[in-house]
Amino acid sequence: MSREYDDVQLSTPRLGARTLTKLALAAALVAGGLATASPAQAASPYERGPNPTDALLEASRGPFATAQQSVSSISVSGFGGGVIYYPTDTSQGTFGAIAISPGYTATWSSLAWLGPRIASHGFVVIGIETNTIYDQPASRGRQLLAALDYLTERSSTTIRSRIDASRLAVAGHSMGGGGTLEAANSRPSLQAAVPLAPWNTDKTWSGIRVPTMIIGGQADTVAPVATHSEPFYSSIPASSEKAYLELAGASHFFPNITNTTMAKSMVAWLKRWVDDDTRYDQFLCPAPRSIAISEYRDTCPNG
Repeated sequence: MSREYDDVQLSTPRLGARTLTKLALAAALVAGGLATASPAQAASPYERGPNPTDALLEASRGPFATAQQSVSSISVSGFGGGVIYYPTDTSQGTFGAIAISPGYTATWSSLAWLGPRIASHGFVVIGIETNTIYDQPASRGRQLLAALDYLTERSSTTIRSRIDASRLAVAGHSMGGGGTLEAANSRPSLQAAVPLAPWNTDKTWSGIRVPTMIIGGQADTVAPVATHSEPFYSSIPASSEKAYLELAGASHFFPNITNTTMAKSMVAWLKRWVDDDTRYDQFLCPAPRSIAISEYRDTCPNG
């Protein structure tokens, strides 16, 4: 397992709106004599759910009950509709949201297991249908962003009232993974991106500043990691938060069936960067050890 500490230790931590809020909260507590902890020790105001454990992340569902709502293609613009999954708990405040795209020739049904699983950890999830099943990565990237805009601006009140529009993320499989890179590159305000077995003819992503976890399959012959996931990861600057997880023996189609290692790492990444929840650092750094993981690289959370 390789590590990438050298550049990271010299980089300036990414201070987004969530981090600034956390620092301000800690400063206020200290000024009022209510706490003596440093800002780095202050809990994020976006923490949702109980303290995480391996068992919690490896279970088929997280701590939140969920519901779902279909989105017709005729009611949206910029993407082909889909399904929204959301926590039913209204006592937790708002949640972050993530849009997920299927791969080339595929529909959302190929990834449908992932929607309720991620939502049950405290996220609003929209699994999109693409405009056509042949859409290329650049188009899928635009569709992911259109789906996020729909969630935050035009979805039902039931959905919009649960979303914090400042905490958004994208993910996708294959060409949807390539689209995830496109979306992250074009909208740096996103809080996280998770490309799954990503495919893209563009191999250089030096403009990405969004915390990005790339998950590849060791035995992928459609988007081999040597020519896709690995160069994508390497091209993202070391000053940006990033991780590369390679699943041992996995083919290109590992996201199409329930995959505990993928889901565990994906949820941990989203919780860490969308919710600014440092309780999940333990699942990302140091490198997780599992016979299901053939390689893991990361910059380690530093912000």
